[in-house]
Amino acid sequence: MTLPSARIETREAPTEKELEATTQVVILGTGTPIPDAFRAGSSIAIVHKGESYLFDVGAGAVRQATIARYKYDIPSLYPSQICCVFLSHLHSDHTMDLSELAHTLWWRRNTGLQTWGPTGIAQIANGLDEIIAADANFRINGIQPVANPEGFRISHQNIAPGILFQKEDLTIEAFLVNHGDINPAFGFKVTTEDLSLVISGDTAYSDVIAEKARGVDILFHEVISRQGLEKNSPDFQRYHNSVHTTSDEVARLASIAQPKKLVLYHGLFYGTEESTVLEEIEALYEGNVF
Repeated sequence: MTLPSARIETREAPTEKELEATTQVVILGTGTPIPDAFRAGSSIAIVHKGESYLFDVGAGAVRQATIARYKYDIPSLYPSQICCVFLSHLHSDHTMDLSELAHTLWWRRNTGLQTWGPTGIAQIANGLDEIIAADANFRINGIQPVANPEGFRISHQNIAPGILFQKEDLTIEAFLVNHGDINPAFGFKVTTEDLSLVISGDTAYSDVIAEKARGVDILFHEVISRQGLEKNSPDFQRYHNSVHTTSDEVARLASIAQPKKLVLYHGLFYGTEESTVLEEIEALYEGNVF
């Protein structure tokens, strides 16, 4: 299992044992809509038996995948080799790199990128195909070798709660979460022969996540600093409480679920030090927090 930090210059290389694992997890980005020079937008890669599956593709995720491909010797993380993307919801900070992923070296793809997402994914996929149509036309009708003239097209399927994808020993399950007015929004549970994990997506506190994550190896959960939130206006506090999970709520959820590792991502700090979030959680939760 590979669990590098998502900050660009501070990742530690995985151990030899981790690189030999059947399932690897690579954090490509832990960011938010707020631009960050050192943090890509939300994106988590699950690598299983030579295939890479991305959960959200925030801004900078493709560059991070390219870095990880060479840093950790994972060929399937090269952009044109990534097969599948699962979108938790359609906020821009979770979808910005979808076109870059689908259309970087598309002419080398044997099949186009496969995507799963909430209602609206068809509009996004078809719109991005239109954006790249001129490029595709030049390459297909020119002398450049093209593996598949349809390789630029993004296939799309709507997500519904339940088992979403199965291949060999990999199972991906989707479940509804509460992201305020963004409906539907989904979290994911991924199970392989050697790893179980839950990805919260963007969500307010959810008993469903606590149940789905009970005893998993890794729980990836979004977080907002309680101290940082309280510095905001009442309107912003009301908004964030309806769409995100505060540090004390994450601690409460993790205390119920008892994952082996709690990994925080999509962190909103609002002027507080990032370490404050860890301190807020560790004051209430005794498990391993990263």
